[in-house]
Amino acid sequence: MQDTNQLAEDASEVSGSEGISRRRLLGTAGAVGAGGLVLGAAGGAAGYAATESDAPAALSTLGSTEAVWGGEHQPGILEPLHARGHLIAFDLAPGAGRKEAAALLRRWSATAERLMRGEVSDGATAIALDAGPSSLTVTFGFGHSFFSRTGLEKQRPGSLDPLPPFSSDRLDPKRSDGDLWIQIGADDALVAFNALRALQKDAGSAARVRWQMNGFNRSPGATAHPMTARNLMGQVDGTNNPKPSESDFDRRIFVPASGDPSWMAGGSYAVVRRIRMLLDDWEKLSVDAQEKVIGRRKSDGAPLTGGTETTEPELDKVGAGGKLVIPADAHARISRPDQNGGAAMLRRPFSYHDGIAADGTPDAGLLFICWQADPLRGFTAVQRKLDRGDALSSFIRHESSGLFAVPGGPGKGEYVGQRLLEG
Repeated sequence: MQDTNQLAEDASEVSGSEGISRRRLLGTAGAVGAGGLVLGAAGGAAGYAATESDAPAALSTLGSTEAVWGGEHQPGILEPLHARGHLIAFDLAPGAGRKEAAALLRRWSATAERLMRGEVSDGATAIALDAGPSSLTVTFGFGHSFFSRTGLEKQRPGSLDPLPPFSSDRLDPKRSDGDLWIQIGADDALVAFNALRALQKDAGSAARVRWQMNGFNRSPGATAHPMTARNLMGQVDGTNNPKPSESDFDRRIFVPASGDPSWMAGGSYAVVRRIRMLLDDWEKLSVDAQEKVIGRRKSDGAPLTGGTETTEPELDKVGAGGKLVIPADAHARISRPDQNGGAAMLRRPFSYHDGIAADGTPDAGLLFICWQADPLRGFTAVQRKLDRGDALSSFIRHESSGLFAVPGGPGKGEYVGQRLLEG
């Protein structure tokens, strides 16, 4: 992001005959807001007088929002849910090793930094030429197999050991795992796709695509006020997500500075699951039956025991006939941290729809992405509990899976993973 001095320099460079470029307006149309985003102002850039030659106009707020590259953590973990996302995994090409991987991460990091600033990437296809950064984030991770491919087995974290099998798994190995993983998120579909194309081309001969998936969420401003997202089952999804304001948030989500291995300091572990929702079966249930499966009201996400979305459920409350109001196998009950020894993970998913399957059912569901300091104490602990009797399990199917070590954010002049590859 530009500082005040840089803005003044940019302003002095603008001549009346050239007008003001859209890119330059990006640097001046916003103010730094919460969460490290640059929030675009409505209207023109401060300090410029509008003339007929000043075309095009400043970007809208949606287009001008900018996420921060670098710092303690990589982008794409703490930001709000994006409207559009792409997940892509690569395998290093035969013969490629540590040297080629380092060169690739250096290219990818430089491209991601430019794109997140709203700049046109080298060799860009003009897909997002007219748009601003649109809150674009790019996040990089390493899979279990990356370390043997690069001769770095001694640096492979124990937390990256493969996930255990679960009863709802119907995993396709061709759409699972991978040496390298990239998460792309943006609030504009063309900006996200442009990043996907640029990074794929940057891979060159060093790596080839293993699998790729596309997802979406609600667009910012689609609701009258900010609210928890809904999934394709129509359920409010993400009510009990850990919050950065909580005292133990960093301990649960991020690897500490004193963590092992040291190159993961400030990083996190991402579990990625493509979870197909059996929507035809789900939609045959009455709303009352759906609510009992989840344990929450469909209308507003409040627990069945009453209140609002954020009201603590009364897990021991019984109703007519002495039955628990929130059933014993309700998803909301079983997945609660206090029902899993305090296990918690930060969920940041996308919905997906990949058309209609051969049997006429929608190939749709959730690209589940969760973040935690230790996947054994996060995802694995919760999923094992769900595996033993979650009512929702009858309506979902896990079709692909991946676990990736996502190092902390790069320092100034660094590329992602440099401490691993050059340490």
